[in-house]
Amino acid sequence: MNFIYVSPTFPHIYSRFCKELKNRGVNVLGIGEDYNISEELASSLTEYYRVNSLSNYDDMYKAVAYFASKYGKIDYIESNNEYWLEQDARLRTDFNVNTGKKIDEINFFKSKEAMKTCYKNGGVKTARYIIPTTFEKGKEFVEEVGYPVIVKPDNGVGAYATYKIHNEEELKKFYFENFPNIKYIMEEFINGDLISFDGVCSSTGDPLFMSNEVFPTPIMEIVNNDLDVFYYSNKDVPSDLEEVGRRTLKAFGAKSRYFHLEFFRLKEAKKGLGEVGDLIGLEVNMRCPGGYTPDMLNFAHSVSSYAIWADMIVYDNNYQDMNKKNYYCAYYARRFWRYYSHSYQDIMNKYGNRIVDKGDMPYILSGAMGNQYFVGIFETYEEMMEFKEFCSK
Repeated sequence: MNFIYVSPTFPHIYSRFCKELKNRGVNVLGIGEDYNISEELASSLTEYYRVNSLSNYDDMYKAVAYFASKYGKIDYIESNNEYWLEQDARLRTDFNVNTGKKIDEINFFKSKEAMKTCYKNGGVKTARYIIPTTFEKGKEFVEEVGYPVIVKPDNGVGAYATYKIHNEEELKKFYFENFPNIKYIMEEFINGDLISFDGVCSSTGDPLFMSNEVFPTPIMEIVNNDLDVFYYSNKDVPSDLEEVGRRTLKAFGAKSRYFHLEFFRLKEAKKGLGEVGDLIGLEVNMRCPGGYTPDMLNFAHSVSSYAIWADMIVYDNNYQDMNKKNYYCAYYARRFWRYYSHSYQDIMNKYGNRIVDKGDMPYILSGAMGNQYFVGIFETYEEMMEFKEFCSK
């Protein structure tokens, strides 16, 4: 099997996908921008092709063509990265690689408007929305759903260029001062807790591995207000989330992928949507959860999701022992510019036996993921929240 892994050096944990493929006898071929790669990655790749820019399609096409001419038919092209999903699909189309979505199929994975259709097909409710082309149309929508409303790029990553509009003055500012030259979507505001259904699914779209992340503070607020970051992996997946998550995977035609599906759990009843506790579809991300979250899933469930993913690619199965001990796994990241009464060493002195990872987040990820981060595992929810409070002060 010839597997081209796009951008295996960023984030650095992605080299572990390559390692697990290599351990299963796969011929792993890497394409990236870095001149120097780690010893671990180098030992996992049969060959590494450096391009000047991963964004230059001509460079990428030449790289894949080179590998195809040297090693034969390419079986997989994958990056596990939201930013490259469309390019991955275009390369699969041009080189007739049939193990993933092609360019005419990728829109439902990228367009937030198109996602609404798939959610509906899966029987999952979503927020009402419009494409806010004119001020009059936006004002009419607000009169229907009320303030606040959320506006965000229809095809965007994370919370980039996402705004919460609270009143008509801010609505006018959006239209007359900052109106974007790209397609935007405007949605009614949902008062709910953000949670995710994450894992790896088989060629039939059935989960081989499942996890649940909880995000108490919306990423939009974290990015826009430069807040500290706290979220966690749950010990177990709630049964209603699993049921809705499985339906969502089927509705989107997700196959042989790592996935990250986002939902709101309503904190208050909302007419036309549901009662307190109901799940509302937000958006899908057909790739790993962001940052170093794959490691958190591993720590929470005492498994290797890298190995599970590789087993899925090679055997369409999961051969990990899924009966090991589960934990709450918490991520807390501070900001370099903020003063804290509890120092780095204070945190390590108090929680060092629970800390499983720590470090400084790369600048490109720091807006959403914070600067200096700590990841800890805990047996109870109460212990985890005490950790969160200690790190925040």
